[in-house]
Order: sequence, then structure tokens, then C-alpha cells
Amino acid sequence: MIDECLAVEFRVQDDGCPLAEATQAVGVEIHAQPPQLRADGYALLQFSSPRDDELKRVLDDDDRIRYLHVAETDGRYRYRCLSKEPCIVHKLIDGGLIVENLRYRDGAATFFGAVVGRDVLKGVMETAGETVGVRLERVYPLQSDAEGSPSQRWDITPPQEACVRTALEMGYFSIPREASSEEVADELGISKSAFLERLRRAEETLFHQVFE
Repeated sequence: MIDECLAVEFRVQDDGCPLAEATQAVGVEIHAQPPQLRADGYALLQFSSPRDDELKRVLDDDDRIRYLHVAETDGRYRYRCLSKEPCIVHKLIDGGLIVENLRYRDGAATFFGAVVGRDVLKGVMETAGETVGVRLERVYPLQSDAEGSPSQRWDITPPQEACVRTALEMGYFSIPREASSEEVADELGISKSAFLERLRRAEETLFHQVFE
């Protein structure tokens, strides 16, 4: 059994990805789930963005995108579609990368995931090295849940940890703010009031522990 698990972050530029190109054309950030490759070669894409009709139009006009479906929830668009454009992420998955989520912004993609063991990381790195535009941004060890989970180390609940983590990833704490409380809540699948309550409770707990 291999005990070591490594978190990794890859950045992909200029790979011809429809979602990446759409963010460059419109200036909207997209958060996506790992694409699911079908037997017919098409990839099922599920992603979300702030409400933006121009992004919807750009995607709808892209010949590589088929069966685009858009639903609106609390000011945020959720998309489902098929893409016939080969995605680099599948090459990294074949190399051993466990993809957790993807973010598209300014014409580039960032893949967040994990690999099990150094040998698997080597294989993923070799795959990335053979692929134009792929660069490893970060790699660091994942500790066990008892040692490495913020909810364990800082005495916050797992739902509070999810709120803080998602808000951070979506730019809620950025200046200027890149995502509203409604958008983060929608990404989490909870109400705005539930998100704000969990966030404030987490902040209170964290600040008490830091300053004490």
C-alpha cells in the first residue's frame, strides 16, 4: 500500500480548449467539473460561471460545442454540453492524475488534483512534458485527514471548511471581489444566508485561535 498522496496544480495555455478561449474572449471565469470522456469521443462538460449572456452566446456559436444547455440559479449560469475538442486533461488522467476540479480564466486552464506516489507523479510529469502548453505550478504532500484537514487542525466544521475553501478559490476574498456571496453559495448548493453564517462562524473560530 502507498501512503504518500501528492496534491498537484497544472496550468495549461494555448491548447485550443473552447472553454479557455471563451474566457479570453469574454473575460469571465469558469469553474468546471472533470470532463467525462464518452465512447464516441465526445466529452461531457459541466461547468458554471457568473451570469453573462455574452459567454453564453460565444459558447453557443462555437462549432466544437454541441447540445449546450444553460440553467440559471441565483445569478449564476450552470452549463452542460458535449465537446468534440480533445482535452489535454484526459492525457494527464491517463498518466495517473486524479482531477478534482478545473478553472478557466483569461484563456488559460488550471487543473487541481492529486497523484498517488512519486512514481505516478513522474508518469504524469512525463505526459505533461510531451504536451505543449502544460506547466506544473505546484506540488505538495497531502497529509492524513487527522493531520492535514483544516477542519481538524483549526477546529472548524467540514461545512465551514468547504465555505472558506470555495470562497477563496472563487475570489470572494480578492480585492476587488471576484465572486459575490450569492455566487459562492450557489457553487456550494446552499442559500446565501447559510453560506454567510458558516463563513462568519469559521472566521470567528479561526481568528480566536490565531490571536490567542
